[in-house]
Amino acid sequence: MAVTVLEVAQWTGGEVVGDGATVLRSARPLGEAGPGDLTFVDGERNLSAWKTCPATAALVPPGLAPHGRTVIEVADPLLAFALVVLRLRGPQPARPRGIDPAAAVHPGAVLDADVTVGPFAVVGDGTVIGRGCVLHAGVVVGQNCRLGADVVLYPHVVLYDDTVLGDRVVVHANSVIGADGFGYRTAGGRHVKVPQLSHVIVGDDVEIGASTTIDRGTFSPTVIGEGSKFDNQVQVAHNCRIGKHNLLASQVGIGGSCTTGEHVIMAGQVGIADHTIIGDRVTILAKSGVHKDIPAGGRVLGTPALPDRDMMKIYMHLIKLPQLRKDVEQIKESLGLRDAPS
Repeated sequence: MAVTVLEVAQWTGGEVVGDGATVLRSARPLGEAGPGDLTFVDGERNLSAWKTCPATAALVPPGLAPHGRTVIEVADPLLAFALVVLRLRGPQPARPRGIDPAAAVHPGAVLDADVTVGPFAVVGDGTVIGRGCVLHAGVVVGQNCRLGADVVLYPHVVLYDDTVLGDRVVVHANSVIGADGFGYRTAGGRHVKVPQLSHVIVGDDVEIGASTTIDRGTFSPTVIGEGSKFDNQVQVAHNCRIGKHNLLASQVGIGGSCTTGEHVIMAGQVGIADHTIIGDRVTILAKSGVHKDIPAGGRVLGTPALPDRDMMKIYMHLIKLPQLRKDVEQIKESLGLRDAPS
């Protein structure tokens, strides 16, 4: 599909710097783009690669020097590039509608006419599935669940009984929502399970990555706020209340009864202890272990998690410890001091 630079600028709301009549035939990232291609430059860190890239034009942030080449200035080059790629691909085939003969849908379930249920999917009694939902092969939806409009469940997703999903929720393959929380009491030398009697509620526009697990609440529901996005292999324990528009990267583990505010970011392999409260707009950097509450706007790092600037200073001192030890030994030797024999 051939388009001009000016047409691409109109698609993306960008401003052309250079020749708007230049013809583009494809869109590829910097490392792959060639003559006739559109690419994108996501900030100054990719500027050197753009200088040597043979692409015909690029989407760039405002104010980035074009170096005599045709560019389109946009607020977010990566998102604009994704939009262009989708436009160049053209319309996608319409999804099939209806229930596959190999699916098992309980007569007591209520499904909108405009749904897709793949082979070997299971839908339980009393469950309601809204307009435009897609259940891929092998999905299991338990009893009395509620799915809003345009929900997509990828292969082998499992929703335990009573799970509620809002509109436009996406759950990727092999994720489990609503399994029992990990709650036990020790009595007479044995671990006695605490009944997990509630369910999970997921808000609108949530996306949940592959092999993620969200446990049901003990007596009140586990809640995932609207607009939150989970990466693969995230664990949310029972009774948690995750706020709106949170971002949780891969292998985050959140203990039971934790609460997060809005726009919280947790990087990879963050661990949160039970009953912790995380305020709005908190950023927790990778591999941090959080054992106490973090007020709004905090930015923490390390185990135990501390303000990131403080932890960076500690890390810098740790790097110097071997040399510091040598210095101390030299000072002791010069003073004629010796360690007492062990």
